[in-house]
Amino acid sequence: MALSLTQEYFQIPLVTRTYTTACVLTTAAVQLQVISPFQLYFNPDLIISRYQIWRLITSFFFFGSLGFGFLFNIIFLLQLLGLFANIFFLGQAFITMLVYVWSKRNPLIRMNFLGLLTFQAPLLPWVLMGCSLLLGNPVTADVLGIGVGHLYYFLEDVFPNQPGGRKLLTTPDLLRVMFDPPDLLQEEQQEEDLQHNEEQGS
Repeated sequence: MALSLTQEYFQIPLVTRTYTTACVLTTAAVQLQVISPFQLYFNPDLIISRYQIWRLITSFFFFGSLGFGFLFNIIFLLQLLGLFANIFFLGQAFITMLVYVWSKRNPLIRMNFLGLLTFQAPLLPWVLMGCSLLLGNPVTADVLGIGVGHLYYFLEDVFPNQPGGRKLLTTPDLLRVMFDPPDLLQEEQQEEDLQHNEEQGS
């Protein structure tokens, strides 16, 4: 049993595994009072004036107290990454952004929420926000995630397909070299060369 769990853990893609592990460890450390959430939240003043650079990253790792909401976020994180205020934690906003983009790219998928509600995938971020409201949680992070997700979806999937549109968001070459397989890089380079030649020809 332990061996199969270990094997399953190491079958998760590296980036997803690293991020999920960081989220679980950070949340557990706060729950065990090893660190305080006040050491993690995103605060531009402390980042600039006191050089607390870690806040740029740690705000994405903390999801609040351990419980049903935390488990729900981790499950969504594993599924979605596998496919693909003053005190403000960005982990929830990041998850909501991923859910929004996934839902817009899969509009025909039918979702079943806790066996009670059936709806199309594009409604999922709104259903989750409604669930947060019903549980009495603040929805600031959900609104931020939906806003950023919509902006990303528009710039990545909608605007490039409009007349006169073009792709504004590109992955930095360093990340492509680190994470893309070599054959994919060659295919992308050939496509770019072909596109460049067509532009020069016209």
